[in-house]
Amino acid sequence: MSETSPVTPRVDLATKIYYGFGAVANGAKSNGFNYLLLFYYSQVIGLRADLVSLGILIALVFDAVSDPLVGFISDKFHSPLGRRHPFMYASGLPVAIAYYFMWSPPDWDQNALFLYFVCMAVLIRTMITFYEVPATALVAELTDDYDERTELVSFRYFFGWWGGLTMAILNYLVFLPESKGGLEYVEGWSNYGLTASIVIFVSVYVSTIGTHRHIPNLKQPPAKTAFDFQQTKLELKETLSNRSFFALFIAALLMAIAAGVSTSLSIYFSRHFWELTSTQIGYLNLPYFFSAFIALMLAPKVSRWLGKKRGGMTILALAFFLAPVPFVLRILGWFPENGTKELFWSLFVFNTVEVTLIIMSSSLIAAMIADVVEQSELKTGRRSEGIFFAANSFAQKAVNGLGVVVAGQILAIVDFPTHAGLGEVPQETVFELTYLYIPIVFFFYLIAMMVLGLYNITREEHANNVRRLSGGS
Repeated sequence: MSETSPVTPRVDLATKIYYGFGAVANGAKSNGFNYLLLFYYSQVIGLRADLVSLGILIALVFDAVSDPLVGFISDKFHSPLGRRHPFMYASGLPVAIAYYFMWSPPDWDQNALFLYFVCMAVLIRTMITFYEVPATALVAELTDDYDERTELVSFRYFFGWWGGLTMAILNYLVFLPESKGGLEYVEGWSNYGLTASIVIFVSVYVSTIGTHRHIPNLKQPPAKTAFDFQQTKLELKETLSNRSFFALFIAALLMAIAAGVSTSLSIYFSRHFWELTSTQIGYLNLPYFFSAFIALMLAPKVSRWLGKKRGGMTILALAFFLAPVPFVLRILGWFPENGTKELFWSLFVFNTVEVTLIIMSSSLIAAMIADVVEQSELKTGRRSEGIFFAANSFAQKAVNGLGVVVAGQILAIVDFPTHAGLGEVPQETVFELTYLYIPIVFFFYLIAMMVLGLYNITREEHANNVRRLSGGS
């Protein structure tokens, strides 16, 4: 059995803020990849949608290797800066630079542009792995408390959403003004990329420096041993065979695919189904700041009231049943017409409630991962925060991997036109897109809910695991 420190004291507010603020980087990156990248490269730059989705699938293959590798290495890493912080310090500058160049592509032909896109996507996602996996793994080291872990994760989701939303609103209202062409204004996208890269850089280093003082109190890696490939394979297999972890990973992956389809196509629906201007799209993002704040307040309360599993599943079910309601009502002719104030405010209310539920459920489910650490340590004798949170990182990035692939194929199936302006897409094409979108997303969420039911760590079991590891009976 590995040595484990006693239950950690309560985490102070400053640490929660510094830890959470690091998610601004991933929020800014993910907002661009999840909501904007497919639209930007296919509709503005002119790269075929199926090539964009293929490029992100290729990057996802690299993630399948880099995520668990970084997690495994950081679990065993020895340095004066501890296990996690060396990776966090090293990643900020390269990911910021690469993110800028993603949004300022050269004027090349389709083949060359595709290669450029693939290289940038792989570089960005690999570098964000070197930051995000060690950074998120800190939650299981900063505290052993069941509910306080939910608080820490809630802070991270709060700042992640605020980072992404800030960039989204700046993009729609500042960088892409209607007076300069709106979503088709190429220079505005480049300005967005520059600003986002600066935000990413600041977020990474403020969080890393802010949590630096905790390095002496974090969990220590096992004693150094010579690298043995076969032993490493056995350790990974033993760690990843944990039933609760497997349930969380598969459920998170399925949810990520569904969310990836939804987020990738959301700008298409905003532009061509609801026929909103870039300014209106920007204003519709404003209430999400409030959603993130409400989720930050409510998710820990739900954790205490219902527990993480029951609370997360309940809220997730509400979210995905609510999501298609506006589309169904429009198809039935029971929703306000495009171009009306009633439409804007109806979407305003629906979207605000839905996003609040999504953030809450995501926070609770992510916090469940931290509790797998002690259960696994009792069985294996090793703390494997990095590996477990690498799985969560991989699932989140699958949002813009498998999800975008599915979204790209849906667009190809309905023969959605490129370079299409407001009102230029036939209504039958938009409705065909909707008819495919709703059942596909619902299917992935439904299977995810069923798999999530296999997770079996309760509050009582977690408390017992912590006691046993600290030498209690």
